[in-house]
Amino acid sequence: MFLLNVIGKGADPELFAGLGASAVEELSPAFAFDMPVADHGVLAMARERAKGLELDINLVRTDRRRKKLLVADMDSTIINVECLDELADMAGLKPQIAAITERAMRGELEFEAALKERVGMLKGLGLDALERTYAERVKLNPGAKSLLATMRAHGAHTMLVSGGFGYFTSRVAKAAGFHVERGNVLLDDGAALTGEVGVPILGREAKLQALEEAVASLKIGFEDSLAVGDGANDLAMIQRAGLGVAYHAKPVVAQGAGAAIDHNDLTALLYLQGYSDSEIVRKD
Repeated sequence: MFLLNVIGKGADPELFAGLGASAVEELSPAFAFDMPVADHGVLAMARERAKGLELDINLVRTDRRRKKLLVADMDSTIINVECLDELADMAGLKPQIAAITERAMRGELEFEAALKERVGMLKGLGLDALERTYAERVKLNPGAKSLLATMRAHGAHTMLVSGGFGYFTSRVAKAAGFHVERGNVLLDDGAALTGEVGVPILGREAKLQALEEAVASLKIGFEDSLAVGDGANDLAMIQRAGLGVAYHAKPVVAQGAGAAIDHNDLTALLYLQGYSDSEIVRKD
């Protein structure tokens, strides 16, 4: 059985009258609801009716809806920036490096090679730039703390898995409330970056492997997992997870994911799983 899940300010079941059952479950007053529907064909019709409105509309299965595992990307998903681009800004190289980042996230460049190229351009950047970047630029995206607190309160295991760097993943994971984190290693000589990154590089396949290892370790099915991200290197884990979400994502990711959140914050991932306002642990 499928549910039409609608999230956004002014969400009104009447807009979708005739597309599903009359029994609608309200998750958040005038903001989020579920409507039972018969099949996938309803989704396109619902999105067409809501065209121009800032509503996130997805189909979700009713079985095993609340996930026992969350695997999340960091940059531009859990946090507001691409850390490498902000480090580049400290070096006066943001336009050049951000252009490469954009192409890599769109899937136009091979991730590992693009990462090496960008890190190489930062050779000689003082280590103080990392702390300045974290302190001055990195912020948790709205809803991050509530997402983590709610899923953890209901027994889920949470992982932050990033193609970015361990310096940032360790701090962001602690701030947001993740159980564990993985990231790449920026190499330095004790005073400045060497322009190299530790190997193996955590990219698309490593993110998928992290999901697969967690599913095996927890002895759950992939149907019990949720993966979320915005870039091309997130797509493999998003497509393998029981609920794969493209979050304010690049077109290639939005097209390939099972669900997309384009207008709302990270608490939308809770409404997708059927959590109501009374069950959400508000931390943001």
